[in-house]
Amino acid sequence: MEAKLTLVGAGPGDADLITLKGIKALKNADVILYDELANADILEFAPEHALKMYVGKKAGNPSFSQEEINGLIVRLARKRGHVVRLKGGDSFVFGRGHEEMEYARDHGVACEVIPGVSSCIAVPASLDIPVTRRGVSESFWVITGTTQNGELSDDISLAVQSKATVIVLMGMSKLPEICALYKHFGRGHLPMAVIQNGTRPDEKSVMGQVWEIPRLVKENNIGTPAIMILGEVVALHPSYALEYLQSMSLVS
Repeated sequence: MEAKLTLVGAGPGDADLITLKGIKALKNADVILYDELANADILEFAPEHALKMYVGKKAGNPSFSQEEINGLIVRLARKRGHVVRLKGGDSFVFGRGHEEMEYARDHGVACEVIPGVSSCIAVPASLDIPVTRRGVSESFWVITGTTQNGELSDDISLAVQSKATVIVLMGMSKLPEICALYKHFGRGHLPMAVIQNGTRPDEKSVMGQVWEIPRLVKENNIGTPAIMILGEVVALHPSYALEYLQSMSLVS
């Protein structure tokens, strides 16, 4: 029995968006440690004998610390064999996957990484919003809204001054600060979208301009998990102009 860890990106929420290689790994798992953002329907691909354990972390209410998860991976790999670490999106995009891989390798556990479809591109695409578009946006930034110490990322200040599309993950608690920063740099009228539960049946979204987004989020009860998209590409969405005109009529 080989002690092995496979990091599998489960995709943004729709169970069909996991990769074929990810499914093959699940079918050969002895243990599955899965996250809050990984669609539980994906667990149906696992064999009956596999141990399935939820180790996700909700904002402000962690069930396992990262150190505990690292230890679990090593102990279960040594005891049972093949551990699949199933993470929402892609394991290496703000998923702490590399930390887990490094810890496992340091403790003699073989590792494999199976990339996943990241919400930073899949969720906008699912709403017909491209992150790049010729003549509109030449690049895109993907930024965590909240750093390890709970502060707003310094990279936001740099991104605000760029013409690039900006995708903010894990930033809902910092939404007022982010919008205020854009307004401070004279970009309060930039198109913006906030999408909760992207690619899932219970998906919710709002679109408008930066200055009004905190109000729209509150009025529409948009919560976590959600991503923010800031940039002219949001205006390419078919309903953007209609939603903007409706919001203007409400405040006029």
